Amino acid sequence: MTKEMTIRPKVLTIFGTRPEAIKLFPVVQALSKSNAVDALSCVTAQHREMLDQVLQIADIQPDFDLDLMKANQNLDDLTARLLSGIGKTLDETQPQRVVVQGDTATAMCGALAAYYRQIPVSHVEAGLRSYNIYHPWPEEVNRKIIGTIADQHFAPTQTAADALKKENIPADQIYITGNTVIDALLITANKTSAASSVDNNLANLYEKFSGRKIIGVTSHRRENLGNGLTNIASALQTLASRDDVALIFPVHLNPKVRAIMQDALGDMDNVAMIEPLDYPNFVSLLNHCHFMMTDSGGVQEEAPALGKPVLVMRDTTERPEGVAAGTAKLVGTDKSVMLAEANRLLDDESHYLEMARAHNPFGDGKASDRIADIIEKSLIA
Repeated sequence: MTKEMTIRPKVLTIFGTRPEAIKLFPVVQALSKSNAVDALSCVTAQHREMLDQVLQIADIQPDFDLDLMKANQNLDDLTARLLSGIGKTLDETQPQRVVVQGDTATAMCGALAAYYRQIPVSHVEAGLRSYNIYHPWPEEVNRKIIGTIADQHFAPTQTAADALKKENIPADQIYITGNTVIDALLITANKTSAASSVDNNLANLYEKFSGRKIIGVTSHRRENLGNGLTNIASALQTLASRDDVALIFPVHLNPKVRAIMQDALGDMDNVAMIEPLDYPNFVSLLNHCHFMMTDSGGVQEEAPALGKPVLVMRDTTERPEGVAAGTAKLVGTDKSVMLAEANRLLDDESHYLEMARAHNPFGDGKASDRIADIIEKSLIA
């Protein structure tokens, strides 16, 4: 019987933000290669513009696009629209399994809508915990909600698997797969050469800042809005006063973030505040920077894969493996701590190399194939 004639179980992968798309496109591609399942995808466009960048790069045409993003959306309204929109898609497709990733509102609502229809849920990047429901907020609770619903938990590390076991998740539902972000990073790095993939504006910045140590920066977390973000901006301003340093900062689209950073850094010649980068160009920045300063989750995994230390501008992290391995260091949003650790990486070569050469604990680039294989076998058993 041919593939076309066979009635195959449907797997619907749901995502809505740029980080989800980056971490799920290798899974979508792996599932699409299967002869045993019908792989479908649904995007919510929780982040429209940044999501579309990744879809284009990964050559993914979603089967369903809910296009739910609104300007200045709040979590109440977003959650209601996500739950309703995803629910209608599930009613139309009636999949045998739903796949969600990480900790976004899209992932949480995707899992909840599937639960309301008694559709099994697979959770990619399961088991990350900070044990503080307000840091990261609301992501920590989103993960816990998904963890309660899912029956396949794809933990990126042993630490994540242990966290799930402590929450009484059955051991036979937990799979240590590595993190799919490493798959995406290696696919992207191998697919594009530096000469062909780097945007001209970014290449011009590398030339402009030649001879300086480039610090890559990302900052956007909700819990840092207010004093935390102001402290980060002030620390970056002081760092940029060094004549051996330059900052390249793809600034998040959040207008509150942009206003604070523009006020502190807008007049500094060795600070480039640029539009958010598509994924290949972000990989290029990771390759070119001396180290990263970030409050992002994914960067804590990506940068070490390319040998770049990470200073995490948060008080807690749901990715403690990097801290334990020495690839990342928590510096919070205290200006004096951020400056002390950044200056140490700039001035202490042995300390820099110790972090740069530490083993990255987050994966080997084969997580997506493992996940697709587990899902396939569970549906045809």
